[in-house]
Amino acid sequence: MAVLAVDTSAAVTVALVGEGGERLAARSVDEQRRHAELLAPMIEEVLAESGTDRSDLTAVVAGTGPAPFTGLRVGLVTARTFALALGVPVLGVPSLDAIAAEAVSALGLAPDAEVLVTADARRREVYWARYRVVAHEGPHAVPVLETVAGPEVGAAAAVVEAGHAAGAVVVGRGAALYPELAAAGLPVGDDGSGDAPVVPDAVVLARLALARRAAGVDQPGEPLYLRRPDAQVPAGAKRVTA
Repeated sequence: MAVLAVDTSAAVTVALVGEGGERLAARSVDEQRRHAELLAPMIEEVLAESGTDRSDLTAVVAGTGPAPFTGLRVGLVTARTFALALGVPVLGVPSLDAIAAEAVSALGLAPDAEVLVTADARRREVYWARYRVVAHEGPHAVPVLETVAGPEVGAAAAVVEAGHAAGAVVVGRGAALYPELAAAGLPVGDDGSGDAPVVPDAVVLARLALARRAAGVDQPGEPLYLRRPDAQVPAGAKRVTA
């Protein structure tokens, strides 16, 4: 038995993970536009590599963002369609949670340390959330985290001015795009943030979902868009009365 995890909030990442959290197969492409073209073939590849039949899946895990509308929608629709066809549940995990958990493991952050995860929201804005480490390693070998603030979207400068980076290790693509974010937080070592994750890892996403399912945590698969899509339906013409 296994769970399939997909995330299209930033890159396109797919993983197949055993019920115990073991990695069976994974694929990741740092692509922010061709989600629909890449996702289905990548799913078939991880199933074939691991020798897993679709009927062996017990759940489909979906990264719920936050992210721009179009890219995130591809992953969520694919996850829901796949799960519906197989008669298994969809487990939603915020994509920023996966980056935070991986950062804690990669950087060796101790309990009570805080991490600010930032993702590219375009328009010179970032999606962000701040977390506190409860335990460096919990069930399924993933850290236990508490959300301190967010997720929200805003200008990088505004996040700094509001003090959200102060006292935290800052990671994610937003920190790479806007150095002022990283500069406002804590240093992560002499080698900079090279070991810190930039985009979600579907393996970590799946392990978080498994740990939360075991703890009885509700995991709705609703997207975190945080702002309205750029494309809007035009308003109807006003009725003119005599």
